[in-house]
Formats: sequence, structure tokens, C-alpha cells
Amino acid sequence: MSSGLITSRRNRRTPYTDRVETLGVSGYSIVNHTLLPKSFQRTLEEDYWHLKEHVQLWDVGCQRQVELRGPDASRLAQWMTPRDLRTMQVGQCYYAPLTDEYAGLLNDPVLIKRACDWYWFSIADSDVLLWAKGLALGMKFDVQVSEPDVWPLAVQGPRAEDLVASVLGDRIRRIRYFEFCECAFSGRDLVVARSGYSKQDGFEIYLDDSTLGSALWDALWQAGAGMQIAPGCPNLIERIEGGLLSYGNEMTRQNNPLEINLDRFCHLDGEVDYIGRTALETIASNGPSQRMRGVLIGGPPCPPCGKPWPVTVGETQVGQITSATWSPSFKENVALSLIQKDYWTAGTQVTVQLPAGDKVKGTVVTLPFDTPNSAVVSGIS
Repeated sequence: MSSGLITSRRNRRTPYTDRVETLGVSGYSIVNHTLLPKSFQRTLEEDYWHLKEHVQLWDVGCQRQVELRGPDASRLAQWMTPRDLRTMQVGQCYYAPLTDEYAGLLNDPVLIKRACDWYWFSIADSDVLLWAKGLALGMKFDVQVSEPDVWPLAVQGPRAEDLVASVLGDRIRRIRYFEFCECAFSGRDLVVARSGYSKQDGFEIYLDDSTLGSALWDALWQAGAGMQIAPGCPNLIERIEGGLLSYGNEMTRQNNPLEINLDRFCHLDGEVDYIGRTALETIASNGPSQRMRGVLIGGPPCPPCGKPWPVTVGETQVGQITSATWSPSFKENVALSLIQKDYWTAGTQVTVQLPAGDKVKGTVVTLPFDTPNSAVVSGIS
């Protein structure tokens, strides 16, 4: 199908767009000025079960890379994130939140260390390239900041390892979570990382030549013919159950890493210098005023969460739902929510106001959501 969008250099197709259109993509979003498939000719629940049982190919070319290359690349990378990068090795991938001078979250990318003087930030939806360029110029760092011709393609699901190994070799079976190796494909050495925006096993293949997009897609697609391969995309049900957060939905520049439960990715003892360190240390000393939590919501399947829904205790608003959906595993609605300090304890009973004005009961839980059999009872009334 046609995307229905008039694309240009501002709203770009990817090297895989032709293939996902042939396979029946039914909706797109725009991330980093690039098309991101959001649905195919399946229901959300059908896609959820397929992802958990088989293997899917995802066009995630919208995950643009911000490349730092040169003698000061490591200095700039550390200046941008509160995560301690001193022990990071070539071949590792780090989840590395980026903060401004007030400790506001600017992005939550995966940082890939290609070499001692070569890094890729694989970014969520915000203009990190311009931020990095401004910092490099302002600090007079000897580093080149660019967006390279790199287009990630994700393979997700229980059969992902078998599929990728069949195309790129058994070496990938030895890659540990959040590590990468380089694998030969059509004359290129491609970065292949065990990672992805799902809780299923999977890989992200960083194609560094856009002219090979169709060839890479076709090679994986043909190899997956006997594995019930299907085109896919990040699944809302699976990501909420797994506690995977979405920049722009769960958090924005108005939030700091600590209230999004990213404490373990923040170096707070003063040995590492980064933008926003003083502000983040002050927040840590006082404690965050709110935290990201899960909420189990009673009642029938809830509508799409187009904007935050109020969460109350009595007449007091204590938080907001940021993403929500019906879970076929839990047999109730699961949601992500920012909850104020006095109310974020697991088991707290709350009321959620839906867009139409209906009020339903909910229960605060920790993330990720536990297995359905041991989940906190939601107290539906």
C-alpha cells in the first residue's frame, strides 16, 4: 500500500519501506522525521501472540544514529550522559539517558562503542544531532558529529536467533545481551547487536549502506519462510507488560531520569562530569517527587490513550496514565503511570478517569508487570 504521506527529506522513507508496503503495512508514525510502521493487517492482540511465539522483521530505520568520531569522541559521549562510560568496552551497547543542565531527559538512546574514538547514539524521537553538534562546537572538542547512512532492522521473537544465524552466521549465537559483533553481508561488515524494543529475544542489524536495504530484508524474509516469519513493529501490549518506556509518551524533557526509574544508569558520586550533574545530585538528595509505575485497571478494554488520563485517590490527583491497553495475558488493562511519592507503593488503590469521563478502579504495581498468576489483585469494583 502507499503510506498516504507526502514524503521528502523532512519525512523520509527507509530502505525497507517498499517491502513493508508490499506486505500490508496499515499505519505509520513519524519518528526522527522518518516513517515507522505501526500496524499491519492483524489486530494488536494477534500481533502480540505472534511476536511472543514466532519471529518478526521490524523496519526501525527511524532509529537514527548520531555518530561521534575523533580524538574527543569519548569526552563528548560522557559529557552528554550521566551514565558512567569509563569501563565501556568496544563491542558493548549501553542504555544511556541524555540530560540537559536541569537534568531534564533529552533522549534515551542506546550507545554503541565501535572503537575508542567512534560511538553511535541510536536515538529515540528528538533532535540529538543538533544538541551534540552544539556541544562539540561550544566545548571546542576535536570530534566529527554526523548522521551516517545507517538503517537498523530488527529481528524479534523466540526464533530470532535461528533466523539471524541462518543469514549472518552462527557467530551471533555467542553475542550476549547488549553486545554486538560485526557480520559480513554483501561485501559489508554489519554491526549486529542482541537488543531490541521488546522483551523477547532479538537482534538489531545496523545496515550501513541504504542501497542494500531490499537485499537484507529479502535474505531474512526468505530464510524465515519455515519459521512463520511476519512483518511487525513494536507492540503496545508487549512493551507495556515489559515496562518498556517510550520517549515522548512516558517521559519528556520535563522529567528527570530518577523519576523514570533510571537511577542505575546515573553516576551520582561526582567522579564523572556530565551536563546536569549538579541538578541530578540535588534531585537525588531530596528524592524524586514521582516515579514511573504500572497500574492494573479494571473494567472492559480501555480506549487508546491519546493524552494522559488523571489518576486520583479520593479527590486528589496523584498521577497520570501515559500509555494503556488491554492485556490478553492478564485479562485486564495494563498501564504505565507517573505516580506521586506518597502513592507509588505497590498495592495502592487508585481511580483512573477515562477520556469519556468514566471512572474505573486500578491498582499500582511495580515494573515490569509480574506474571498474571502472581499479579497484584486489581480490586475491580
